[in-house]
Amino acid sequence: MGKIAGICDFNNLNANEHFKSDDCNYISSGVCSLADFTKEPYCFNFENNRYYIISLGKIFNSKEIEKDLISNGFEITENLDSEIILKSYILYGNYAFSKFNGSFSFAIWDEQNRELIIARDHMGIKPFYYCLTDNSLYFSSSLDYLIEFSKIELTLDKQGISELFGIGPAHTPGTCLFKNIFELRPANFGIFNKYGLHIDKYWGLKNREHTDDLDTTCSKISYILEDSINSQLPRDEKFCTMLSGGLDSSIITAYASKFCARNNLPNLKTISVDYIDNDKNFVKNDFQPNSDNYYIDIMRKTFNTNHKVFMIDTPELFNSLKEAMEARGLPGMADIDSSLLLFCKNIKKECNIAISGECSDEVFSGYPWFFREDALNSGTFPWSLALKERQEILKKDIVSKINIKEYVDFRYSESINELNYSLLDSKDTTLRKKISYLTYSWFMQTLVDRAERIANMVDLDVRIPFCDYRLVEYLWNIPWDMKAYKGREKGLLRYIVKDLLPKEIVERKKSPYPKTYNPTYLNAVKKVLVGILNNTNSPILNLIDKDFVLKIIETDGKSFVRPWFGQLMTGPQLMAYLAQINMWLEKYKPRIEI
Repeated sequence: MGKIAGICDFNNLNANEHFKSDDCNYISSGVCSLADFTKEPYCFNFENNRYYIISLGKIFNSKEIEKDLISNGFEITENLDSEIILKSYILYGNYAFSKFNGSFSFAIWDEQNRELIIARDHMGIKPFYYCLTDNSLYFSSSLDYLIEFSKIELTLDKQGISELFGIGPAHTPGTCLFKNIFELRPANFGIFNKYGLHIDKYWGLKNREHTDDLDTTCSKISYILEDSINSQLPRDEKFCTMLSGGLDSSIITAYASKFCARNNLPNLKTISVDYIDNDKNFVKNDFQPNSDNYYIDIMRKTFNTNHKVFMIDTPELFNSLKEAMEARGLPGMADIDSSLLLFCKNIKKECNIAISGECSDEVFSGYPWFFREDALNSGTFPWSLALKERQEILKKDIVSKINIKEYVDFRYSESINELNYSLLDSKDTTLRKKISYLTYSWFMQTLVDRAERIANMVDLDVRIPFCDYRLVEYLWNIPWDMKAYKGREKGLLRYIVKDLLPKEIVERKKSPYPKTYNPTYLNAVKKVLVGILNNTNSPILNLIDKDFVLKIIETDGKSFVRPWFGQLMTGPQLMAYLAQINMWLEKYKPRIEI
């Protein structure tokens, strides 16, 4: 919700000029200007020093922190998260960041010490881009605003091309597709002063021996999960849960329904999405074994929710591909993104806040790659196994300069080397910790990035209780045989909620975010991609092998045996991704540097 941006310029240029805009409020102090696009930046004087802050997001444990601040002599006057963050920083310094439980990014200007302090939440839900030019730091929660204010030349170099075709629609943590533009990584903070930018971590996963028995483990997880959900449910704003009938959204719905009853609120509003004629075209597969409607109806009746279904038709799904790309600032997960955008637009008509069940699969090991031997031992990212095909999609002269597998192997090894292994863990637990870390750092980042940016485009606040760092922290050290209770995906979570949900829901096999199976979508994507290939001015032709892509179109994408990415990006989604790449190149017009 909203945007923040700023410039800290030790060359003493007039930073104010960057924020002369009708849609933002800004402050300037010496070499630093901070802009907030939703409200006035917060300022506080303390012991002859002046501090400024702009922040994005929500601190869900603000009441707890407020009590701590008051006990240490601070007054809370504005009841703003910005005030809580700033006064916590004044009290605790950099140690304050680990105390915040929420989704946030912020910047603090310390006038006396002439330092800019930046930070991002534990799991990287809220965005934070930055670039350094000369002795100036530009930053923003919006890539487009950063580009506008910094006037940086946009360049797509070898690394950017490797990201786009080797990693995409994910991206390496901390990087951007454009040269010299970066993201602050999750759980990172930075200090920028006349000596430059120093970045460090304020939180990370630590290996500890898990001594809790099954009952104690279940009790602790139940407490954290319910506390996370309750802390993110508002008492004074309209909200809903995004109900698919799967285990995760059903857990959120069950707790939210109890919350409404306990606080004398109207029956919980639940909202789902489906596609016109999807019931006629649905095809079972390993990743999506059944459709949602039957299970949604069970939940609606069990918890007496006020349920609404939004139906999406193929033309609007296809026509939203460009808008979804613009929301994310990069090519994404094709119709999965555009359907989420349409879903969020419809939810916004009903309420301001939506609670999502996303990230449960990452935290509780719900994906097939936690169980499949080929994925566990692939030696690469298990959601992106089609490396040979990714290489072949590039033009021959680019292939001679860029080795996709070599680049992906480097990024994979780089992530694996960040891990500290515990001698206390079994072989199975060690292997799953490796996959879990990759999933947290890469796949989950892609999903929360997608949800945050797409929802923000329509001014909807989507909250993700499963993405609570306390859950991630506690689950990290639980042995694999307990986490995969009875050998099932999310086995431990199923056991914990066995008395909370109907048995059909508890036993339901994982089914991911719905996608369309309507053949008219495939035909529409093929038509637009053929048009792109036949237009000699299409910028993507500078990067891809036209004949190879034509073969993909001719086979309806079946030449890709494995999904391009994740579970659902098969033929139609791959073609839509290529169309989005062309849209992205047309929008940003980067200089190609190989």
